[in-house]
Parts: sequence; structure tokens; C-alpha cells
Amino acid sequence: MPEGDTIHRTASAIRTALVGRPMLRFDAPRLVGPVPQAGRTVETVESHGKHLEITWDDGLILHTHMRMTGSWHLYRSEEPWRRPYHQLRAAIETTEWVAVCFNAPVVETYREPDRRRHPGRGRLGPDLCKTTTDLGDVVDLVLSYPEPEARLRDVMLDQRVMCGVGNVYRCEVLWATELSPWAHIGDLTHHDAVVLVNTAAGMLRAGARTGRRVTNPDVRGGLAVYGRNGQGCVRCHETIAVRRVGDHARLLYWCEGCQVRLDPRLVDDSREMDPHPAAAKFLSDLPWRREDPA
Repeated sequence: MPEGDTIHRTASAIRTALVGRPMLRFDAPRLVGPVPQAGRTVETVESHGKHLEITWDDGLILHTHMRMTGSWHLYRSEEPWRRPYHQLRAAIETTEWVAVCFNAPVVETYREPDRRRHPGRGRLGPDLCKTTTDLGDVVDLVLSYPEPEARLRDVMLDQRVMCGVGNVYRCEVLWATELSPWAHIGDLTHHDAVVLVNTAAGMLRAGARTGRRVTNPDVRGGLAVYGRNGQGCVRCHETIAVRRVGDHARLLYWCEGCQVRLDPRLVDDSREMDPHPAAAKFLSDLPWRREDPA
């Protein structure tokens, strides 16, 4: 499953191979939009979260969105592909290199003047993988989120707020900051938002730099909670839980023992019985009290 750091590294490799070189051939069996013409020169290759864009010298832009299935590969011109042709979504060939996109759900082209009005994208937020990104701007976007009751777990995947955070880093960042995935975005303090954004940026940039997702070197596999449901938390030893949440039913992993900051489910339950997080969770999961069945 690609995330922002992976796409950022991929864009860097494709940029080195393609920029400034005329294109010999373009193939995209499911392309939506005008077809890039042979002989045109690639000018830029940019990533924004899970989006990767390639621009030619005539202003035509190829926009690909990886979502959960897509990926870009880079091959020498005579090198065999590691995936079958029927998974091809776009291929750009020069004399030395072939950049190939596999299984991306969105592959489309449009002209540069229409970029800001592109109906499928809207406005993307700052890319946390880029060291030039002003993290203060991202903090402001978090604190000014238009739906204060939105869950923090969902806002972190909103590419209008911050680009690059996918499901793995969502879980890892929330664990590292001890914030509850069920926190309402409107309850975050300025300090909470600063810690959240800086932690996310640090993890993504480390992943982009090293090519490895290691958020906690003390854990086998390098991840503190993602994929570790049923195991003990390395910080508090409570059990790591998992639940499908959101429109795409992605798996959310979190620790029920120490990720309790700003958890709205704990506020009232502490007066009724032992405030231990496990007791609070039992009450919050009762059918007549469950405020968010997802």
C-alpha cells in the first residue's frame, strides 16, 4: 500500500530519468483526457501525497492517484517488467528509461491552465514529505478544519489538510502522540496540532530519506501499532486493538491503554465506574451508547 514517502521517492527517481528528455512513446489504455504526443519533453515530475503528476513542455499534465493499489515503476528500456501488461495504466518511454504506472485507479490528463479548477482534485494541502513545506501552514489547516466534530483519525487522511499521510502513518503518528483516534478535531489545542504535524512530517521525511518505514526501532518490524492487533503495546502493555473505520473501511490500529488523550468516550464514563480505559471502552461499546458504530 503506497504512502506519501513512497510516492515522494518514486517521483525523485522518475524525475531523474525523464526530465529534459523527449518522449518516444506513451501508452495508457484507460486514459481519461488528451494523449501526450511523442517528441514532447518531460519538464517536471511532482508528488503530492498519493498523487503523482508529470508535465510536458506543451503544458499537458498527467495526473495519477495511487490510492491503495497503484504504483509507479522505473525500468531500463530493455528491462523486463515485474508486473503483467494487463495491470498497466500508463507508460512513458524515452531512449533509456520506461516509467510505468500499474493499477492506479485515476489516470487522466488536463492542460495546465485548468489545474486549479480540476473537478476531481480540488485543492491539495501541503506535502509533508517536502522539507520546504511550512509546517505552520499545516497546523493552521488542522486548527481551522471546517467540521469541528470530525474525528482526528479521518482528518489525518484528508489530503486537503496534509498530503502524504496514509493509513500506516495515521496509526503510527496517533500512537506516538498518544492522541485518541476518536478525538474531535475541534478539541485539539494549538500544542496538540503542532506535535501532531511535526510528528507526521518527521516520520514521512525519515521514510522518504531511508526508504524504510521504521517509526519505532524497539518493535520487531519497526511499527508500533500497525498490524499488531492483539499484541501488547510497548509503551503501556495494554492490548492493541483494530477496527474498520471510515468510508473505505480501512483498518485502524490503536492502543486502548495509552491513546486516550481527548477521547470523548471517556468523559462521562469515569463517574460511573473505574476510569481504566478498558472499562470506559466497555461502556462506550454498548449498543445504546455507541456514538460512532464505525
